[in-house]
Amino acid sequence: MSGWQYDVLGLGNAIVDVIARAEDDFLRRENLNKGGMMLIDEARALSLYETMGSGTVISGGSAANTIVGLASFGAKAAFIGKVRADDTGHAFSHDIRAMGVHFPTAPAKDGPSTARCLVLVTPDGERTMNTYLGACQNLTSDDVDEATVQASAITYLEGYLWDPPAAKQAFVKAATIAHAAGRKVALTLSDSFCVDRYRDEFLDLIRKKTVDIVFANQHELRSLYQTSDFATAINALREEDLLGVVTCSEDGSMVVTREETHAIAAFPIEKLVDTTGAGDLFAAGFLAGLTRSADYVTCARLGGLAAAEVIQHYGARPECSLRDLAAQVGLG
Repeated sequence: MSGWQYDVLGLGNAIVDVIARAEDDFLRRENLNKGGMMLIDEARALSLYETMGSGTVISGGSAANTIVGLASFGAKAAFIGKVRADDTGHAFSHDIRAMGVHFPTAPAKDGPSTARCLVLVTPDGERTMNTYLGACQNLTSDDVDEATVQASAITYLEGYLWDPPAAKQAFVKAATIAHAAGRKVALTLSDSFCVDRYRDEFLDLIRKKTVDIVFANQHELRSLYQTSDFATAINALREEDLLGVVTCSEDGSMVVTREETHAIAAFPIEKLVDTTGAGDLFAAGFLAGLTRSADYVTCARLGGLAAAEVIQHYGARPECSLRDLAAQVGLG
């Protein structure tokens, strides 16, 4: 690939995460689906925030995490997402720009406050997310900067963005502009509960070639094809005739095209702390390799390296230079 200003442009929910430890009993008392993502209103967000333990505040959002990961790999990255002109929104904007990411979206001057995600991490490292979308829901097609899309080799779309109706139009507009400019479009399915809500629409995006690359974990893929058998889901993905990238937790990942399938082992870790952002950072590594024209196995190894780094500490963004880390293991 060549001839672009940005390697990857992400479109997603601009969210600030509040991450706290929690026991399984707390999840049961609060009627929370362990390992899932639940959309909540502002009243529920305030109530849950008061009952959960003290938390760490970190800028987040699935696609934003991927874009920050790409920047850490040394890629040129951009992001489109909506915040309010409030303290939380200023924090998000500062954090993403501090990583060298181009962030052209104008903040909302009124309306809902900047989005927050309350992330509860159980002792096994599993994360349960409770998201107040707030200003995210006001992202519209007017926020899609045509020049930035045209200047990006890959436009990466967050499945969670399919929740707010106006954002769907932004999603499709960005894909249309990207393809008209001869660029690629990637979609991450984001969450199995998200797939349950929009299965037919996601399949439509795939089968109408609105997207060229699909990222999913094994649970999301099984949900997409409504099967409990992983091999059946992989075979269905292969028939879609696109680039499919599937993460399988400690079992590594699989890269699937109609012509070939690769299974790649996970990078070893010393201790699992928090799985928040594992898929986001895997996508960052994979896309970093892809925009450098690396082969699919190398791309998946870079993804695995980034995922391994992020799950060994709290928070969904890397705590070291992923470019330096890749060089240390011979992937630079």
